[in-house]
Amino acid sequence: MDSHSPASARWEHFPHEADMGVRGIGATREQAFEQAALAMTAVIADLSGIQAQTPVDIECEAPDDELLFVDWLNAIVYEMATHHMLFSRYEVHIKDRRLSARAWGEPLDRERHQPAVEVKGATYTGLRVREEPNGQWVAECIVDV
Repeated sequence: MDSHSPASARWEHFPHEADMGVRGIGATREQAFEQAALAMTAVIADLSGIQAQTPVDIECEAPDDELLFVDWLNAIVYEMATHHMLFSRYEVHIKDRRLSARAWGEPLDRERHQPAVEVKGATYTGLRVREEPNGQWVAECIVDV
C-alpha cells in the first residue's frame, strides 16, 4: 500500500495481470476521486518529483458515480497526453453528476521524471465507487498500461 496524503485520505495500487489497479480512499467521494488520480499518476512516475506548477481545468459528466469516475480518470489521461504534462495535485468538486476539477502539474521531462509506463486509459474492470460502512469513500478500477 502506498500512502501520500493527510489523515484518512490515501491511494493504493493493486496488481491485475498486465495492468494496474488504482484505488482512492477518502472522507468524501471527491477526496476518493482525487486520491485515485494520484494513484494513477504514480503508476507513471514518482509523485514527489512532479511539481504542482501549472493548473489545468477538467470537467466531465456522467449518469452515475462509477461512469463519472472512469470519465474523470480518462479525462486526466487525455489532458496529460495533449498538454504533455504530469499532475501531482488534484482538486475535485462534484454536483449533480457533474465533475469540475483542477489538476496542477508540470511538463513531462523524460530524464527527470523517468516515466515507467504510459497509462492508456481507465477501464470498467474492477470498477467500484462506494461509501463504506465506516463512512469512507472508495473509488477504484483497473487502468490499461
